[in-house]
Amino acid sequence: MPLLLFMQSYAGALALICIHFLVSGMNIPMAQKMNRTLCSAFEQGKILENIGICTQVSFVRYMQGRRTLGKDPKLFIKDLWFEKVPVRIYQPKAPSASQRRGVVFFHGGGWIFGSLETHEELCRFLARESESVVVSVGYRLAPEHKYPAAYEDCLNTTLHFLQHLQHYGVDPARVTVCGDSAGGNLAAAVSQTLAGSSDLPRLRAQILIYPGLQALDFNLPSYQQNRGVPLLFRERAAFYMLQYLNGNAAKLEEVLEGSHIPVDVKLKYRKWVSPDNIPEEFKVRGYKPRVLLDCTTEVYETVKRFCEPNLCPLLAEDTVIQQLPESFILTCEYDVLRDDGLLYKKRLEDNGVPVTWYHLQDGFHGIINSFNSDWFSFPAGKRGLENIVNFLRSL
Repeated sequence: MPLLLFMQSYAGALALICIHFLVSGMNIPMAQKMNRTLCSAFEQGKILENIGICTQVSFVRYMQGRRTLGKDPKLFIKDLWFEKVPVRIYQPKAPSASQRRGVVFFHGGGWIFGSLETHEELCRFLARESESVVVSVGYRLAPEHKYPAAYEDCLNTTLHFLQHLQHYGVDPARVTVCGDSAGGNLAAAVSQTLAGSSDLPRLRAQILIYPGLQALDFNLPSYQQNRGVPLLFRERAAFYMLQYLNGNAAKLEEVLEGSHIPVDVKLKYRKWVSPDNIPEEFKVRGYKPRVLLDCTTEVYETVKRFCEPNLCPLLAEDTVIQQLPESFILTCEYDVLRDDGLLYKKRLEDNGVPVTWYHLQDGFHGIINSFNSDWFSFPAGKRGLENIVNFLRSL
C-alpha cells in the first residue's frame, strides 16, 4: 500500500482511538485529555517507525498538518518563497487609508514539529483582528536540519520582508516579529540580531508567546513544578533543544540534571539565569534549590553552543538587550517555560526596554493554539490571544 494511503487509513484509526480517550476520560482536566491525544499520536508513530513504515517524526507531522481551512472572506492568502524559505502571507481585503502593520510569525513545535498549516488559524485571526499583514514562516525543522538552520531561515525571511515592505503595503515603522514556544525563541533571536542594524527599518516590537530562551538550567522553579504537566514535559523541553542543536538527544540526562555546563560558565550567567531572579510568588507551589554540578569536557563539547544567544537569547549581552524594541511576553502558570519568560522580562526591564507582560494564571503550554478548536477550546487561550491583538493594535 502506498505510504500516503497507509497513513491516511492509519490516521482514521488513530482518530477513533483519540475519540475513545476523550469519551472515556471526561472526568480528566481538558489539558490532560489533549495530552492523551498527543501522546497517542506519538505512540502510534513509534509503532510505525518500529515496523519500518515511516519515522515517528514524519507521522506526527502528517497528523498535525491534516486539517485544512477554506477560503477566508476577509483575507487574501498567498503562498510564496522568501530567500528559498516557504512563507504564507495574510493580507486584509478591506481597504486601508494608510499603510498596515506587518507581523512576521514563527510557529512553535520544538523546532521539530509545526508548519504553515498548524498555525494557519492563529495567523488568520491575527491578520483579521489586528488588521495587519502577517507573514508566516515555514522554516526548516530538526533533526534533519540542525541549528542554526531554523534561525537562519527566520532571519533571512525577516530581512527579505523588511526590504520589500512597500510591495505589501506595510508601514516600515510598524513591523513586529512574533512567535510561540520555539517560535518565540526564534523571534527573540532575530530581534537581537536586527537590534543594531542601521540600514533597515527598525523593528517596532517583539511578541514572545511562552518562549523557550535558555538551556543552562532545566531545574528552575517552573521546570520543577510543571515537570509532568501537559502539553510540554520538562524532559521533552530538553529533548527538543538537543534535537535542534545536535540532531539527536545524546546527553539528555546530563542536561536534565545540570551536569552539562561547567560551573564557571554557570556562574558567569547566573546574574541572568537564576532562581533568585524569579519572584517569590512563583515558588509557592514548590521549589527545591539544586547544587551546582560540574561537567566533563566531553559532555560540554557536545552542548557548548547552548551559550550562543542565537540559540539561547536569554544569554545576550546587556549592550544587545538595551537596543531591543518594545516587547510583549505571554507566560502561563502551568508551563515549564514560564520562568524563561519571567527571566527575560526582568532582563528587558532592567535594560530600559518597555515590556507588556500578560500571565495566564490558568494557562498551560500550547493553550493559544486551542483558542478556536473544535475539540478543545479554552477561555484562557482566547483571552491571551485577544491581549496580543490589543497590543498589536496599539502599535
